[in-house]
Amino acid sequence: MGERSPEKDVRQDARGEKVADWLDGRLGGYGVVRAKARRSFPDHWSFLLGEISLYSFIVTGVYLTLYFHPSMNQVQYHGSYLPLKGRTVSEAFDSTLHISFDVRGGRLIRQTHHWAALVFVGAMLLQMMRVFFTGAFGRPRELNWVLGFLLLILGMFAGLTGYDLPDDLLSGTGLAVVNGTILSVPIVGTYVSMFLFGGEFPGDDPVARFNTVHVLIIPALMVALLTAHLILMLRHRHTQYPGPGRRNQNVVGLPPKVRAVKSAGLFFLVSGAVFVVAAIAQINPVWLYGPYRADQVSAGSQPDWYMGVADGLLRVMPGWEATFWGHTLALDNLIPLAAGVGLFLALGVYPFVESWVTGDDREQHLLDRPRNRPVRTAFGVAWISCYLVAMAGAANDIIATHFHVSVESVTWVVRVGLFVVPCTAYVVTKRVALGLQRRDRDQVLHGRETGIVKRLPHGEFVEVHEPLSRQELHQLSQHEQEYQETGGQHTARSS
Repeated sequence: MGERSPEKDVRQDARGEKVADWLDGRLGGYGVVRAKARRSFPDHWSFLLGEISLYSFIVTGVYLTLYFHPSMNQVQYHGSYLPLKGRTVSEAFDSTLHISFDVRGGRLIRQTHHWAALVFVGAMLLQMMRVFFTGAFGRPRELNWVLGFLLLILGMFAGLTGYDLPDDLLSGTGLAVVNGTILSVPIVGTYVSMFLFGGEFPGDDPVARFNTVHVLIIPALMVALLTAHLILMLRHRHTQYPGPGRRNQNVVGLPPKVRAVKSAGLFFLVSGAVFVVAAIAQINPVWLYGPYRADQVSAGSQPDWYMGVADGLLRVMPGWEATFWGHTLALDNLIPLAAGVGLFLALGVYPFVESWVTGDDREQHLLDRPRNRPVRTAFGVAWISCYLVAMAGAANDIIATHFHVSVESVTWVVRVGLFVVPCTAYVVTKRVALGLQRRDRDQVLHGRETGIVKRLPHGEFVEVHEPLSRQELHQLSQHEQEYQETGGQHTARSS
């Protein structure tokens, strides 16, 4: 082989520079990329939650669309699963069984897709809680909070629509619950139901419509929101936890190259973990449930965990109805729907409410320690406790059968718990946060307890305290404090 000519290499380099200059002159991206490449990225494990949700979002999905037939046309099943051979099923159910038993690696990909959806919503919710408890939603990141909130909602609906595609008895039971909730909405409920299902439930076209929403509409919206979220994240400085050398005007962390390598490693770690879980833990075995029939209900049916709050509210609501001007309102569905929507809206609008109540509209790039914001932390724990109690309500039948108690008893415990548990969690959390503040103050003033007791010359016994390191002192004292004058002395208290 001949050697490359140096003159030819120079000409190719010059041609490449001309192309780069032409693009930069019209797009102006080189200067922006160069400036962003000099930024530092804070290194803390909690920042990985957002990346985990991103990587679980792109793990699987496309492979399944190559084999899935989103149709409710009735066919006879002639696949490898013998117990259903010869049964009349929909094409959607038939193709789901074909993926599970006849496509090489199909069941692994299908289960990986389902597990990845659960991980995605879970990581998104944890990321929202991290942002909430640390106050990372403050100015100028309010819009980023809204985008993250919308991504969480879209992720939940993506899971719901994908859950309903196989047209099995379990998903059909869930769709019946969804339809009943939609029909309870006054005036527009009937029209929405007819539009979603293509007629009276179960309709002739829900799988095709849900497939379009699941495969095209929701992913497109999520990609748009993710893009906007990443652009805003690059536009603003990264938030960081308080520490030595960390101020509201700088960012202390890793260079972009190191951060990129760590992110790539996390991507493979998340992907591998999801595939391992999918390989060893079976999920959603639709062949055991059978095809959907409107006259049957799957016993012990449970939704995916993130929809458990909605199902729990429905299960524990009394069967109330009201009649107005000749029209019946199904309050047993309408009230849980309003309560669930209100629960999530309270999370979405909280940053704006806090900013309005406190009058604090300053830029904030240093994160709060949750204990230093006791009211916000108490509200967050109360919200989580309400969510968990409602999820327990979604399993009232399973709890009753496993613990040999009546379903009515479990239902009443959940009903009472929806009001008592959040209030109790709020009070306890606030008191714990204030107590932790006092402990931090004592450690700053007196040092850490060592457990060593000394006797002073005059006979008094005292415990020896060890001074804190400068880093610990910095962490415990670097937060905003309000000063109030009492008796001619200034006392500080955490805001």
